[in-house]
Amino acid sequence: MKTSPFLTIAEARRLLVAKKISPLELLEELETRIKTVNPKIKAYLSWDSEQARKDALEADLSKPLGGIPIGIKDAIVVKNAPTNSSSKILGDYHAPYDATVISRLRAAGAFPMGRLNMDEFAMGSSTENSAFHPTYNPWDQTRIPGGSSGGSAAAVAAGMALATLGSDTGGSIRQPAALCGCVGFKPTYGRVSRYGLIAFASSLDQIGSLTHSVEDSALLLNAIAGHDPHDSTSLQLPHEDFTSEIGRDLKGMRFGIPKEYFVDGMEPGVRAAVDQAIQQLVSLGAEPVEISLPHTEYAVSTYYIIVTAEASSNLARFDGIRYGHRTTQSTDLLSLYEKTREEGFGAEVKRRIILGTYVLTKGHHDAYYLRAQKVRTLIRKDFEEAFKKVDFILSPTSPETAFKLGEKVLDPLKMYLADIFTIAGNLSGICGMSLPCGFSKRDGIELPVGLQLLGPSFEEKRLFRVGHAYEQSTEWRHRRPSTL
Repeated sequence: MKTSPFLTIAEARRLLVAKKISPLELLEELETRIKTVNPKIKAYLSWDSEQARKDALEADLSKPLGGIPIGIKDAIVVKNAPTNSSSKILGDYHAPYDATVISRLRAAGAFPMGRLNMDEFAMGSSTENSAFHPTYNPWDQTRIPGGSSGGSAAAVAAGMALATLGSDTGGSIRQPAALCGCVGFKPTYGRVSRYGLIAFASSLDQIGSLTHSVEDSALLLNAIAGHDPHDSTSLQLPHEDFTSEIGRDLKGMRFGIPKEYFVDGMEPGVRAAVDQAIQQLVSLGAEPVEISLPHTEYAVSTYYIIVTAEASSNLARFDGIRYGHRTTQSTDLLSLYEKTREEGFGAEVKRRIILGTYVLTKGHHDAYYLRAQKVRTLIRKDFEEAFKKVDFILSPTSPETAFKLGEKVLDPLKMYLADIFTIAGNLSGICGMSLPCGFSKRDGIELPVGLQLLGPSFEEKRLFRVGHAYEQSTEWRHRRPSTL
């Protein structure tokens, strides 16, 4: 049976359980699509066809995700698979173990499928910082797909994966989901184990999903959520069915519209699409409430102090001694460290290590890092106060649609502002989602716009309820790139 390359997980599961298609047939159709489309998009870095076929043949269809292949961002380790975090410094490293999320996907009957491109060590908003090659936006191959999970988003949007895993440190799932026109979900910090995720900024990183539908995001969270003793930040919470509120209406729900997120300079088409989404939610019974998140203006500077400091610490382990790339040009131990890191790290990674080392040095630690942590607390309190008045918060995911490749490479500050609406969600640890809400014409081309929904910590079910109701009341989920 021939299927669509844009099947949702839920649709594929119905076909698999009814035996209208086998896991191997589903995988073969995806492989055919990848062979045709990936040369244009370059979302996949590698693909182990032999192992994927073995997993498909052994799939247990009685399990919740039985027979479903899932694409994996290159920052999440899979046993025996090449793992580089899109950096040269890891060389030919192959992971000796599965990340906890991979083990849990396998336990639910799914299996990992291919390695997906990203910004090196998740440092970027465009997937142009990969050490291997950029990834291209399926809607227009002259544009970026967003980042750092650009390969994960592009693979879904181009019909090369039913769903993928990504990581979100400051918007790295939600922003590329918005620019590629798919659903991106970041759970509450601590909801999903980070064990096996190559660390960028440990107090901000969170594994999440990129999918064709809100329901699929909930199905994946059912599989990967839960306490893990391997991760000290993983929380012990009761087991939940995150699909349980999907299908409920929105009557009586209140959503906050933060005035700080609707600013001058936003792309007009983005503003128009989000305004239309607000009206659609009102028509579904939700009530808009204007709110203020007063410390929003400090979020970008706070984020880049904390994230670079933690990156500087985490990336110290890549020294050419234990694993990965080792220079052949060293004359002593110090030059081994220097040359290995000079050859192995890209420009953006080096920039952030330098900045992070600076803010952690004696004389600067209190003035920068400690102060940033205090402001982070104020930002979190902003959200806590807002959620006393509203059930969820709405904003654009990104102030603009996908920009041209190379457009911001030489201006890091402009690139950093691409995540201006998403980073506060990471600083406060709450859950967040981006889903398609329309299109904006840019340079004569219609490009996807993302709607961001933010919810209180551990209220993922609420976000899935809202996101699904909005999604099903619009036609945006049916739009596909016409350039492939």
